[in-house]
Amino acid sequence: TWKLEDLPKNKKVVGCKWIFKKREGIMSVENARYKARLLAKRFTQVEGIDYNEIFSPMVKHYSIKIVMEIVN
Repeated sequence: TWKLEDLPKNKKVVGCKWIFKKREGIMSVENARYKARLLAKRFTQVEGIDYNEIFSPMVKHYSIKIVMEIVN
């Protein structure tokens, strides 16, 4: 769930970029797999000001499996 927040004064937003990958599977044995990652553009950060404040929204595949088991 995402929540819209007001940007505090004297702060700037670190940009981001979506990276999409497709990995081809072995023909007739394995399906193609897709990956999506959200990367922060760290080159816009200033060390000592906003350098240590970063969040990476990555999930391990077994975490998703556990949640799906709980739902079922």
